[in-house]
Amino acid sequence: MAQDAKTEVDYTFPRELLSFIEEWKVKPGSLIMILHKTQEIFGYISRPAAEQLAVLTGISLARIYGVVTFYHYFKTTKPGKHKIAVCMGTACYLKGAQDLLDETRKLLKLEPNAVTEDGQFSVDAVRCVGCCGLAPLLTVGKDTFGKLSKDMIPGILAKYQDI
Repeated sequence: MAQDAKTEVDYTFPRELLSFIEEWKVKPGSLIMILHKTQEIFGYISRPAAEQLAVLTGISLARIYGVVTFYHYFKTTKPGKHKIAVCMGTACYLKGAQDLLDETRKLLKLEPNAVTEDGQFSVDAVRCVGCCGLAPLLTVGKDTFGKLSKDMIPGILAKYQDI
C-alpha cells in the first residue's frame, strides 16, 4: 500500500525537465545528469522534487539522496536570490579567499549553508571557478569579481542589496 502512495507523488516539473528525464533515465549513470538538470531548473533539489525523480526514473529515493548529499554541488535547500560563490581553489586560497569567505558571511550574518532572513543572499565556498589569474575572487550569480580584498566586499554586496 505504501508503494502505491509513493507513485502518486505530484510535483510539477516543467516539460523541458520531463523530456530530459525521459531521454536520460535509460542511460547508465544518468542520475548525476538528471540531478544537474533538476538543480539548474529549480536552483536546488527539494524533497518533493527528489520524490518525483524517484517515481519518474525508478531510482530509489535513498539512492537519489545518497548522491545529492555526497556531492557538495547539489543543494537541498533553496539558495538566496543572489548566490555568492567564493573560490577556494589553490590560487584563490593562497591569495586570501578564506578572508573573503569569512568577511562575506560576517557582513551577511550567515552561517555555512544558510540563507539571509530576507532570502536575498546565500554564500558557498566552491572548489575552483577557473579564473586563477583573478585570484582571489567571488561570483554573485553570473558576475565575477576578482583581485579582491576583504574591504571590497561591502561595495560588492551593496550592488545587490535592492535588486
